[in-house]
Amino acid sequence: MRAQSEDTPTPFGQAPEGHVDIPFVVEPNYAGWRLDSYLTEKLRRLSRERLHGIIQRGVLCEGRRLKPSTPVYPGLSFIIRRPASAEPQTPTTGLTALFQDEWLLVLDKPAGLPIHPTARYHKGTLVSLLRERFGEAFAEPAHRLDRETSGLVVCGRTTESCRVLGRLFVSRDVHKEYLAVCEGHPPEDSFSVDAPIAEGTDLIRIAVRIDPVEGKESRTRFQVLQRFTRDGAPFALLRCYPETGRQHQIRIHLREAGFPLVGDKMYGPDPGYFDRFSKHSLEPEAWARLRLPRHALHAARISFPHPGTDQRVTFDSPLPEDLQDFIAGRPVTAGPTSSEERVPS
Repeated sequence: MRAQSEDTPTPFGQAPEGHVDIPFVVEPNYAGWRLDSYLTEKLRRLSRERLHGIIQRGVLCEGRRLKPSTPVYPGLSFIIRRPASAEPQTPTTGLTALFQDEWLLVLDKPAGLPIHPTARYHKGTLVSLLRERFGEAFAEPAHRLDRETSGLVVCGRTTESCRVLGRLFVSRDVHKEYLAVCEGHPPEDSFSVDAPIAEGTDLIRIAVRIDPVEGKESRTRFQVLQRFTRDGAPFALLRCYPETGRQHQIRIHLREAGFPLVGDKMYGPDPGYFDRFSKHSLEPEAWARLRLPRHALHAARISFPHPGTDQRVTFDSPLPEDLQDFIAGRPVTAGPTSSEERVPS
């Protein structure tokens, strides 16, 4: 019997031995996008050239190969078939459902759990857990949080709720508040950063930069809740009110203000940290300088008109234990908390 070739299509969701299928379901706000543009948005760490190669090697919809130019539509299900590799562990047991009705599922995401499947993560993601643990065949996150950010994630449970939520987030009818632990003692009890943000930097393609020429309008308000010291160094707990919704907005605005997030490998004390972290070669001295294994940002409150009733609903998530321990001066782990640093991508 002839061995099956890697390039031979197999039934949807039935990866040949040595391969893995990463599932995607297109959300309503991406209707009409090209497949390559959609995946560029979902897999931001990959270059467009690398994505084209991945698509050509195996993006399948019910066994049929898709092209980079294929237009996508809401509800389109497809997979990326790739060689299997060791996947870093993620905190899949810490995902908690705070609210559920026929329209919404509101989750409290632990730090370290990615939302969408990527080239590195395929099973240990929030979207995968929606399918496996909550039995949600359609529910999709209406917004994104960085993998290291903890806190509230709102999911739509129907096509219509996803469509309405997408419109709400774009129109800024959603009020969001974050809690952050920053380095330093801001002199004022409240302050704002109004600095335009553009995508991409010379060192990190997926990072953002402050750019008054090419950047988009971006504004964040900050309120100091507590100033404290730890090991002789100054820190502060802040409540953050993003008035726009740019990628990495709070993180880069805090760096711009001179008070970077504790644990931020991308916008923290050394611009080379993220590159060495991605290559699994971040030295112990850098982990000690970062002070936390993840950046200290938590999505604490979200408020928006309910997509079914139009009545405003509000959800809250308390500050997680690792950040409480840091503020209280209790011991914290200074280094990677999973196999992230030990498994090659």
